[in-house]
Amino acid sequence: MADPMRIRAALVGDKVDVKILMAHEMETGLRKDGEGNVVPARYIVNVSATCNERTVLSALWGASVAKNPFLAFRFTGAAKGDKLKVTWTDSDGDTRTDEVVIG
Repeated sequence: MADPMRIRAALVGDKVDVKILMAHEMETGLRKDGEGNVVPARYIVNVSATCNERTVLSALWGASVAKNPFLAFRFTGAAKGDKLKVTWTDSDGDTRTDEVVIG
């Protein structure tokens, strides 16, 4: 399982600013290792974020996203103390979910 995501969510006015750093190798399937063998593709394909049972972000990604991707977005309809849950799924079917309390 991958390392936990580093998530920050802060209420600024009526909007929540979210910043996420995800730990993932994001292999494209085009790189070769030291012996000349192709490194198999493995990358995040789906990212979603929910707050109060409501989806606030849904994204489909591909192989061209960089290693350890950073994602920032903003949404409305939340308050301090609410929980934000972020989940990603990669091309191998592995998934990671982390939560943060909005500050």
